Parts: sequence; structure tokens; C-alpha cells
Amino acid sequence: MQSNQIPFSETGYFSKFICDYISQSIDTKRLYGNFYDRKGFENQIEKREAQFSEANRKVLVASLEKQYNNIQASELTTTHIQSLLNSKTFTVTTGHQLNLFTGPLYFLYKIVSTINLTRDLNERYPEYNFVPVYWMATEDHDFEEINHFFVKNKKVTWDVACSGPVGRHSTKEMDTVFDQFSDAVGNNANANYLKTLFKKAYIEHSNLSDATRYLVNELFGGNGLVIIDGDDKELKREFAPYAQKELQEQYAHKAIEGTNKFLEAHYKVQVNPREINLFYIKDTLRERIVYEDANFKVKNTDIVFSKNEIIQELELNPECFSPNVIMRPLYQEVILPNLCYIGGGGELAYWLQLKEMFTESDVLFPILLLRNSVALISKKQKEKLARLKISNGDLFLNQEELVAKKIKEASKLPLDFSHQKEMLQKIFQELEAVVEQTDKSFEGALAAQTKKQTKGIANLEQRLLKAEKRKHADLNLRIRNLQDVLFPRKGLQERNVNFAEFYAEYGNTLIPTLLENLNPLDQQFTMLCMEQN
Repeated sequence: MQSNQIPFSETGYFSKFICDYISQSIDTKRLYGNFYDRKGFENQIEKREAQFSEANRKVLVASLEKQYNNIQASELTTTHIQSLLNSKTFTVTTGHQLNLFTGPLYFLYKIVSTINLTRDLNERYPEYNFVPVYWMATEDHDFEEINHFFVKNKKVTWDVACSGPVGRHSTKEMDTVFDQFSDAVGNNANANYLKTLFKKAYIEHSNLSDATRYLVNELFGGNGLVIIDGDDKELKREFAPYAQKELQEQYAHKAIEGTNKFLEAHYKVQVNPREINLFYIKDTLRERIVYEDANFKVKNTDIVFSKNEIIQELELNPECFSPNVIMRPLYQEVILPNLCYIGGGGELAYWLQLKEMFTESDVLFPILLLRNSVALISKKQKEKLARLKISNGDLFLNQEELVAKKIKEASKLPLDFSHQKEMLQKIFQELEAVVEQTDKSFEGALAAQTKKQTKGIANLEQRLLKAEKRKHADLNLRIRNLQDVLFPRKGLQERNVNFAEFYAEYGNTLIPTLLENLNPLDQQFTMLCMEQN
């Protein structure tokens, strides 16, 4: 298996903010606690061990056992769950929405990164146990983000109405989605397995949470992955003191405000906190809690609580209070003995806004690690790239830039007019000296002529390049077709393709290949050449 790596900063797909974090830029150091180096993990382990109690562990394990009641956990996953009772056991966590059939390919990379980091830590610190966790974002409600995926350039869509937490949404109307998926994925043995997997996950389970848990367990349970659903009464009870503090003090907004002001001077702010960063959920309802007219109100409903009533409601029904994007990370760190959160660039950008909120909550801020980012390349595609003399770095160029570069290399004509442009510039610079010896009318004429001639030579350069593109039409087409396949819809493959497209080709070697070849601590973009099963 061949792989090559490119620094994230050289791909053009990762923000300056995240690249600065990876390089430990001085501008980002105030935004996190421990870094993902050896010293950082050792410090994190020491602090987390002291902070996470035996009582917390018992609640966590009891909830996980209940959540796994109707699912066949692997022996390793069962061992991992029980090990969480041990004060020497810690988690590494990733989280994601309940995307239909896992959604974009990078869903797999998040979990692979998480599993591989725990393996690395278990080898490095054998006196401790490290457990990989996938947090199902069952309480999200942005259904339009998760109700579709792409297989072989075909969009598979679950076109139904949805309200409230997506995890509670019924899977009754999934037959038409299965038909779309079946048409797109093909009919070989691997594709037929995927169809069976889809049916068992979505047609044999009643809601999206159960379907997703089944699917992810089938894909990764053998690797000991523990799947957790935060939509859980007893886990919410553990979080209730922080929810109460938010209701009474609106402290999250205040804590993050200073960080956001700092970020605005350097980077793009990813998310903005509300005055109250909690939702109220019940059945298919999920609406914001707001404080108006000395009462707590649930937006778009008639539900109103006094100050005393909402605290009583929190004590009796903690499951009805759902953290938003700002407080969900805090909820996660309150209920898990977690060391590190692994996420994408956008996720880490908003986590880096939250450290002061964690400090105000007296909860340890986790180590943050950017997930593996990958482009999968077939052996045939790699051979085509070699014949076209396209490097991995070239692939990240804008398509017009890439085509122009390769046409210039293939052409026998000098397509770069840089020398002529320099000569022209010198001529007009010499003429500028004449301006001082004559009237202002000459200055205007010279400026106009400089602009005209500079534009003219640039146009000639472009016309010659267009002519050569026509002459090398086959090369032009092959370059575009290859880049379009590797960068579908002009974006990263991992954001635009579902894993089914690759599983149909590589079968059950796909995930083991990813686990074998991806190191989450490398922190570079990986180009991975796949071998046919």
C-alpha cells in the first residue's frame, strides 16, 4: 500500500486558524490547554484521573449497558465498556451527526483516527486503558444536512419532513431510499452486502438513533468502538448542575465573548453563543429556551416557566434539556473520562472558542486533534497520474491552473511571456523619465499606453495558451477528467462521496486498510493508493 502526505497548509482546503493551531502558533496558544504531544497527553491523563469520579463512571457504564441492550456488542467493546469503571481508563472521542448511511466518507476517517489514537496510547502507556468512543449527535435537528449522500455521482435522498431531535425520527419511509441506493451502488458481491447492511440498519430499526448505532457497530464494533447516545436521562442528570448554572447565570455567553473578540482580530469566528445555550426537547419538539419578561419561554410554543419552575423541571426531567453546539462539548466532557476530542477543521475551530467556558465550569478542557484527511486513489488512477506527470501537490491546484501548467510543460512553444512582460515594463519605465521633461499631457498618454500594451501582451499569452489547449485537447480532457474524479464537484473526495462507493470496489479490506495506514498524529493530508481486493 502506497501513501504520500502533503502538509494541510499546502492543500488550500484548511483554514489559517487550524493550520496555526497545528503549528502551535503563538496566536492560538491561549485557546487550548494541553497539546497533542507526549507531554500534553501525560499532563491530561494526570489531571483527568484526579477529576473524574467513581460515581461518574458507574452512571456512565450503567447508561452504556442500557443503550447496548438490543445490540450485539463485540467482546472487545464489552470489555471496553466494563473497563470504564476503572479509574485508569480514559476515552478518546469523536462525534458526528446521524448522516444517512454515514454520509460523507470522512465519517469513517473520524472513527479510524479515534481507534488508531487509542491503540497508540495503549502501546505508549500500558499502565492505563484507552477506549475509542463515537458520540452520536442524536439531538441535532438540522435534517437537511444529514438526509442525503452521494454514490457514483448519484444523490440518494431521504425526502421526508422531520422535526425535533433527528435521532428520534422514524425510519418508516425508508423503502424509497433503499431503492435509490440499490440503483446507485451496483450489483457485485460487495454491493449486495451493503444493500443488506442498509436494510438491517434502516428498515429493521424504528428510529434514526437505533439505525445509526447498528450500522456503526457493524462497521467498527470489532475494533472495540463504544457508541454513546447523549439523549439519556441519567447522563443528562450528571449535566444538570451545568445546565442550571447556564439558566441562572447565562455564563457560557459571557465566558466566550472575550475569546470571540480576540478571534475576530485574527480569524473567522465559527459560532456565536446565545444568551441561553440550551434547547427544550420533548417527543418531536426541540426549541430554544429564552429568558423574556422575567420568565423562561420555549420558542415557538406556549411553554413558559418561572425561575423556580424551570429549575424544578430540570431536576425532575433533565432529559428535556438539550445543550446546543456551544454546550454540547461541555456535556460530553462532563460525562466521559475523556482525554482528547478528534474532529474536522470546522469542529476544532469552534472547540477553540470554548476554553474559557470550560474554565468557568471547572471542567478540564480536552486535547484537540484534527482527524485524518484522505484521498483514496486506485492503482489505475495512480498510473494515469504518473503518465501525465501530475504530482500529488499538483492535484490541489485550481483546475485551470493545473491544465495550464501541464499544457505549458507539454508544449514546444514558450507559453510564458514573463520575459516579454519584463522587457515591456523596462521600456515604459525609461519613458517615465521623459515625463519630468515635458507637460502633463504626456504623462496621461504614457499611462494609457502602458495599460494598453500590458493588457495586450497578457491577452496574447492567453490566446496562445488557448490555442495550445486545443492542440493538446486529449491531454486537456484527460487532466480534467482525472481531477474531477479525485475531486468530485470541485471539492475534497472525503466531503462528497459515501464510503459505499469504495466498499463496493474494495470490500471488507477498506476499513482494515484505513486502520493500517492512517496515523492521526501525522497531521498531514494523506494520498492513499488502494489495491484491488
